[in-house]
Amino acid sequence: MTPLRNLAIAAAAMMALTWPVSAQSLTDQQKQEMGDFIRSYLLEHPEILREMADKLEQQDQQDEQIARTEGLAKQKDVVFRHDGDAVIGNPKGDVTIVEFMDYNCGWCKRSVSEVQALVEKDKNLRIVLKEFPIFGQHSEFAAKAALASIRQGKYWPFHQAMFAHEGQVTDVVVLEIAKEQGLDVAKLTEDMKDQKILNTVSTNYDLAKTLKLNGTPAFIVDDKVFPGYLPLDALESAIAEVRSGGGCKLC
Repeated sequence: MTPLRNLAIAAAAMMALTWPVSAQSLTDQQKQEMGDFIRSYLLEHPEILREMADKLEQQDQQDEQIARTEGLAKQKDVVFRHDGDAVIGNPKGDVTIVEFMDYNCGWCKRSVSEVQALVEKDKNLRIVLKEFPIFGQHSEFAAKAALASIRQGKYWPFHQAMFAHEGQVTDVVVLEIAKEQGLDVAKLTEDMKDQKILNTVSTNYDLAKTLKLNGTPAFIVDDKVFPGYLPLDALESAIAEVRSGGGCKLC
């Protein structure tokens, strides 16, 4: 929220309150007087800008939440059951959580330990991992390689190994890790060209846009969206809330 935007909004509000006439009907002198009055008022009451900024931020958050709620309801099958995504944990679990992530995202690297813990501790949990490469070409390559690895039954170890790598996950690094994990690299690189894999990444971009997700990681637990990193206890709390509330509404 910029001061200029705040000022413009405050000015518009003051014009509406003090000059209930259209701008076209004002003389040059009246416009000057109006501008002088608004400037003087704002200089005397600068706190109004902070109040308006807070109000606008609250409204933006409310609008985002409404968009996410509506988007989840409309796109629930794509969110929880898109056949191109990787699924780990219990494929028949009573609760599904979804994570949007990028292999070159620092906070996603931290989230891996949380997801690993969930897989170990909660044997009735289904986890959908959505490739959402937002950090450039190398991330896109890694995402396509990860999706291609599903066909060799090695997604989860490959996924963890890429996140365990120190430094940027480049194209070269991806292929080195693939080899270390026992993947057929020639088949992997060929499968990465499959239109279904490209469509899955594209679908995840579109879904993130619908859900107002601008970064990674982001989690979805049934009908709630959590943009940003979530520690293990917060994830477990959200999962427990779904179960105690009678089970999944969407997942």
